[in-house]
Amino acid sequence: MAYTAEISRNNPSCFLFIIDQSGSMSDKYASIGKPKSEALADVINRMLQQLVIKCAKSEGVRDYYHVGVIGYGANGVGAAFSGNLKGQNLVPISAIANNPARIEERSKKVSDGAGGLIETTVKFPIWFDPTANGGTPMTEAFKQANTIISDWLNNNPHCFPPVVIHITDGESTDGDPTEEMNRLTSQTSNDGNVILFNLHTSTRGGTNSFSFPGTEVQLPDQYAELLFNGASTLPSFMRNVAAQEFSLNLSDGAKAFVLNGDIDLIITAIEIGTRPSLQLR
Repeated sequence: MAYTAEISRNNPSCFLFIIDQSGSMSDKYASIGKPKSEALADVINRMLQQLVIKCAKSEGVRDYYHVGVIGYGANGVGAAFSGNLKGQNLVPISAIANNPARIEERSKKVSDGAGGLIETTVKFPIWFDPTANGGTPMTEAFKQANTIISDWLNNNPHCFPPVVIHITDGESTDGDPTEEMNRLTSQTSNDGNVILFNLHTSTRGGTNSFSFPGTEVQLPDQYAELLFNGASTLPSFMRNVAAQEFSLNLSDGAKAFVLNGDIDLIITAIEIGTRPSLQLR
């Protein structure tokens, strides 16, 4: 289908993040020396802030998107926002703008105007906190995602299709999630099928990583094939984003799938997945 529906306040779209919060997410990325759970929390919080900025107009933040974050680990599966948004599955972007759980001060290096760098502090809003404990109930996570997206589509049948971004570092501990993934990507608005990204992250990444492969790829094991097969084929507008903004030349059959991705590759995939095909109205 076309993926051409206008995104507006009267016809919003949605993003749903599904985040693995199992014990192995406490392992550190070799490149930055930070646990995966903490690094990914920073990425999600920064992405939420970017979406707020993207939707900000002179009169305030327009609700072009509703956004949710669900986590799965020792505490089962559930909404993962902190603060006033705790317990809510999908919230309008204006509610995110108005309800950070807290504001932290972070150090950041910026140009000094003379070819060097100086360290300064910036305000960093937090909506989502890192957690790493327990098993990997992936099947239940996708089951809950299906309920959330189904409810959204029932209320927004003409929307630009929802994008679901799933980030994990391990295998499901509650059975095969294939049926639930297929059920998710078979859900549709009048404009197209739900788009599912399956992003597998690793502490090392590197030469054993795969990013947005086509159907000819030879994957190392059945688990990688499970995530690959469950992921959506990238729509043409996302392949265009990959080419124009990240210099990635992807095939027509490229999948929304990463295997053994380091933090930089995961960020790239999220950036591609959160670009609308049209200007916001």
